[in-house]
Amino acid sequence: MSDTALFGPDNLPYGLFTTPDRPGHRRVGVRFGDDVLDAGAAAAEFGSAHTDLLQQPTLNALMAAGRSTWQDVRAQLRAWLTDDAHRERAARHLHPLSGVTLHLPFDVADYVDFYASEHHATNVGRIFRPDGDALTPNWKHLPIGYHGRAGTVVVSGTPVVRPQGQRKPPGETAPLFGPSRRLDIEAEVGFVVGTPSPHGSRVGLEDFREHVFGVTLLNDWSARDIQAWEYVPLGPFLGKSFATSVSPWITPLDALDAARVAPPPRDVPPLPYLDDTVDGAENWGLDLRLTVRLNGHTISEPPFSAMYWTAAQQLAHMTVNGASLRTGDLFASGTVSGDAPEQRGCLLELTWGGKTPLQLPDGERAFLEDGDEVTLAAWAPGPDGARIGLGEVTGRVHPAV
Repeated sequence: MSDTALFGPDNLPYGLFTTPDRPGHRRVGVRFGDDVLDAGAAAAEFGSAHTDLLQQPTLNALMAAGRSTWQDVRAQLRAWLTDDAHRERAARHLHPLSGVTLHLPFDVADYVDFYASEHHATNVGRIFRPDGDALTPNWKHLPIGYHGRAGTVVVSGTPVVRPQGQRKPPGETAPLFGPSRRLDIEAEVGFVVGTPSPHGSRVGLEDFREHVFGVTLLNDWSARDIQAWEYVPLGPFLGKSFATSVSPWITPLDALDAARVAPPPRDVPPLPYLDDTVDGAENWGLDLRLTVRLNGHTISEPPFSAMYWTAAQQLAHMTVNGASLRTGDLFASGTVSGDAPEQRGCLLELTWGGKTPLQLPDGERAFLEDGDEVTLAAWAPGPDGARIGLGEVTGRVHPAV
């Protein structure tokens, strides 16, 4: 399906862009087909009350303005781009996507990564604990997560330098230092917080859409050998913190209403604050269809609808202790994997820990090699049979320095 169809008036994702004639002037852009609307210039053209928000050099001010403003801005954008009375004036502020540079669309405050796919967690458990329980005892009682490094969240297209660190190969009595030899990807979906919450309060399941501005694709690059040596007893650290790539486009949550589905059945009843079957709570499973490409070859198609824990439950758990939300907080789903081998969202699973390398036209791969390029793409069902595209996220591996 063409980009024009995937990025039509039912989508309208937000980003930041610059043009060659003004490379230092970052502007809020809205993707419309193969073009980018200069949202601030269009707002000024039409005398919008939200012009100031749309003329900022990041999305943070708009994100902080709250859901009623998000809805109003979205309605105005759609009218400018589709109504016969406005389209000619709006067209003055359209730029070809191919002629602009895209940037990280918001200032990242905090970054949290979850572990919400039962299929992924089960596969990883079987790889590392073949004679034990695949899932840890707490897995079906709470969304497991860790705090990552906000400063190394980078926009799609940013080179990913192979990390160096300590690793302890099998058979060695002491750790070695050097470049990671088991560099991996994790196909994930990220959720971007707009409206903050006070410290000491908590965000319930029923308030999810009041706080989450939108959705983005995310690749949580992982150095599996560094991670394996360091993560006991405190969890991921240097094996994850060197780079997390995100799409330059944030799809508004309201654009995904037609993609909402019930999450998979749960065989362990969640505690009340995580129970999305009670009155007032909403199902926030999402039917997102992901594609993972390595050097242009499709290697996996993970279904986000299979995720055990929803983003609403993750947000509720993240704040249940009174931790505050800040505008620009980013939390990610964890690796998206399905129940079939071709639906696994990382090389660790796809190659079963490197034991069964992928056979690709340009050679086999157990883990990533220098020069490899990984692209994540996704779409979701939209209204009346339309499709909503999520902006791609791409990264190329560069040698260690």
